[in-house]
Amino acid sequence: MRSIKNTYHAIGVMSGSSLDGLDIAWCKIETQNNKWTHEIIDAECLPFSPEWKNSLRHATKLSGMELWQLHSSFGKFIGERVRQFITQKNILQSIDCIASHGHTVFHFPEKGFTTQIGDGAAIAATTGIATVCDLRSADVAHGGTGTPIVPIADKLLFGDYNFCLNLGGIANISAKNESTILAFDVCPCNQLLDFFAQQLNKDFDKNGALAAEGNIDESQLQKLLQNPFHQLRFPKSLDNSFSQIHALPILENAGEQIQDKLRTAVEYIALQIATDVKTVAEQINANLKHSKLLITGGGTFNKFLIERLQANTEIELAIPDNNTIQYKEALAMALIGVLRLRGETNVLSSVTNAKTDSVNGAVYLP
Repeated sequence: MRSIKNTYHAIGVMSGSSLDGLDIAWCKIETQNNKWTHEIIDAECLPFSPEWKNSLRHATKLSGMELWQLHSSFGKFIGERVRQFITQKNILQSIDCIASHGHTVFHFPEKGFTTQIGDGAAIAATTGIATVCDLRSADVAHGGTGTPIVPIADKLLFGDYNFCLNLGGIANISAKNESTILAFDVCPCNQLLDFFAQQLNKDFDKNGALAAEGNIDESQLQKLLQNPFHQLRFPKSLDNSFSQIHALPILENAGEQIQDKLRTAVEYIALQIATDVKTVAEQINANLKHSKLLITGGGTFNKFLIERLQANTEIELAIPDNNTIQYKEALAMALIGVLRLRGETNVLSSVTNAKTDSVNGAVYLP
């Protein structure tokens, strides 16, 4: 399916590993003389009910039949929420496509597969709009890690920044110069912070205030930093199970109070990001003192985390407007959907180590 024009209106939908909710972003994406521009016209995050959180959190434990049923049900749920959004904004006639990331259940590119649930056919049927989904599988089929895929947006829409950092459930980073772009997962982020905040009956640690009250457990911090994953060369990616298997058991033993565990987690995240920024800067011959790091994702609102990151790196941290902070990933999905309609590359082999750049996404027509 090819659709070539200069201006597109697309809706990007994102369900992240931190289970904050369903991000829906109505975006205007334009191209003129090989230069891409964007506008997030309107966006919102629809919190998941406790039932949906529970279903998505435990999806890995389902049988094949149960998982496929959840895949179908979640697709219908996404379709209904997007349809409500479109109706409220009265924009049905102007939307070229919906691009839905779905919710990652399994991600094992080394075994040749990745699984994001949220049936695109159900979304298309429910909304009456062409839907692009399954945005990673083609890259994995070409031998890539299938993640991160947001760097195509970093390249086309955020070219003013040498580095782009996403502080989501997992922290990931992209780095680019005139000739190449590299990207990789760094470490768990909000998956860790939210886990311990919720033990104090809070959805998240607002501004990092709880972590700021705690003390670092140096011995547990060093165990986190010495995980073999951090010694691997990039490109590299993390499955959601990394937190459960490798990080949370160590943090459970950090200090006596929940605040100590949060403080140790914050320092781990900040130090690992700072280390990886320095490493990838050397790879692309970038001078950190003359570079900017654009930070987006929910963790950007954690002021204490940002303070600790700045304390550990000399690069200038750039904090954009709230819409970009919250919905950059949904914007990236919209761009990936538009590129899929145009039949153009939307996942880069330089960041996934695939054999070739690829055009990712299954297209479902209503």
